[in-house]
Amino acid sequence: MEKADLDFANLDFKYRKVDGNIRYFFKNGQWDNGTLHEEETVDLHIASTCLHYGQNCFEGMKVFETKDGSVVCFRPEENYLRLKKSAEKILMEPVPKEVFFDALERVVKANKRFIPPYGTSASLYIRPILLGISPHIGLSRSEDYLFMMMVTPVGPYFKGGFKPVKMLVAEDLDRAAPYGLGDIKAAGNYAAGLRGAYRAKSTGFTDVIYLDCIHRKFIDESGPANFIGILKDGTFVTPYSGSILPSITNMTLRTIAENEFGWKVEQRPVDINEISNFAEAGCCGTAAIITPVGSIRYRDKDYNFYNEGKDAGPKITALYEHLYKLQYGEIEDKYNWLYKIDVK
Repeated sequence: MEKADLDFANLDFKYRKVDGNIRYFFKNGQWDNGTLHEEETVDLHIASTCLHYGQNCFEGMKVFETKDGSVVCFRPEENYLRLKKSAEKILMEPVPKEVFFDALERVVKANKRFIPPYGTSASLYIRPILLGISPHIGLSRSEDYLFMMMVTPVGPYFKGGFKPVKMLVAEDLDRAAPYGLGDIKAAGNYAAGLRGAYRAKSTGFTDVIYLDCIHRKFIDESGPANFIGILKDGTFVTPYSGSILPSITNMTLRTIAENEFGWKVEQRPVDINEISNFAEAGCCGTAAIITPVGSIRYRDKDYNFYNEGKDAGPKITALYEHLYKLQYGEIEDKYNWLYKIDVK
């Protein structure tokens, strides 16, 4: 397969121009058949509901070239279901399953030369986006929608790849409210996280850890990703609440930890004071996959994990390596998580 002239093995996580994106419009009660576009800009009415009232949700997926040369997307069915939930929660028209998968196959095929070669540890990032585009100056849901799928080749989300990062607990910032939109990928959730991200980076940390906004003591999310920890007794633990985005990567890791490794797995409210009982910690999500957390600063005290926070711990490493090998087709896909795409 012809490849684009890129240094795939040294990509960072940023947008790069590709050969095209795909767009579908919902008008007069039905979706059109979708068209491929080369342009990178979108023409929107100035009064579109996505601009004024936040009717904007999205997803994140990755496509890989496997060891045997196949092209696969990791668990796109779960992304479809999560986009549907997001759309319904903010009163948008859900994208039909057949439209979602038609978009995935067509846009990947149209950009096949940007799929990083096996062995580079890079991937083709897929970003489905749903926008409300009807012009309303008063608060109202849209009648018309634009569904797009864009792609770009990427490397690791956090600079440095699979190396421990430092996190900062932000007690005075809230990411999402209970009974709000924290459990969906609404664009506004990520705008709410910008303050924390910039505070962390300006003070020498990678990102922040948010606490719940009722008791202000339970771990919520770690910046743009779910938080996972390994207790000193070996238990895999991850926070649970109605304001945490259900991570597909986290769901996958829990299955691997319990079924493949035989570890005890707990998804429950996790008190921030439990960090003194962590042997290892990490952030997980589609973009980050797993990033080891070496230390967490909480109330001016640094809590260091495996090897004083200098190295990734053995259990976080085992999870990362198992998921990596699965996504790149190096081990058996016994759960049928890899969706094959014909790019010929």
